[in-house]
Amino acid sequence: MPTPHYGQPRYRVIAEELRERIESGVIPPGALLPAESALTAEFQAARGTVRQAIAALREAGLVATEHGRGTYATWRLRECGLAEGSETETQQRQVAADAELAALFAVEVGAALVEQQSLTRTNGAVGAVVRTYRLLQVKQ
Repeated sequence: MPTPHYGQPRYRVIAEELRERIESGVIPPGALLPAESALTAEFQAARGTVRQAIAALREAGLVATEHGRGTYATWRLRECGLAEGSETETQQRQVAADAELAALFAVEVGAALVEQQSLTRTNGAVGAVVRTYRLLQVKQ
């Protein structure tokens, strides 16, 4: 089906709209993107088209997808003042909430959290270390 967006593939139009929402802060870093079903309804697009759009955002480093959690906006390298072409390593581990994290998440000290650390290097030198925390999702 032809698109009214001057020959651009539909998935790129959707990706660009979502990119704008992320860059403007409508979808802040760490926030989940709407579910695929919600995006298919909003953009009146096939599920495969929405998945292509999300894949394009993932390639651009704007989102990450975790099995069982969904797709969420990530910190962008530009926000950290880093050059294009920087390399980022991401590690994830389970940690116990200390007093400060417990207060922020409104949980007991020692509650299980997931810590994600992203380490960005430019020409081998560390440019940024970003740690994010979220509640551990227990599968039922």
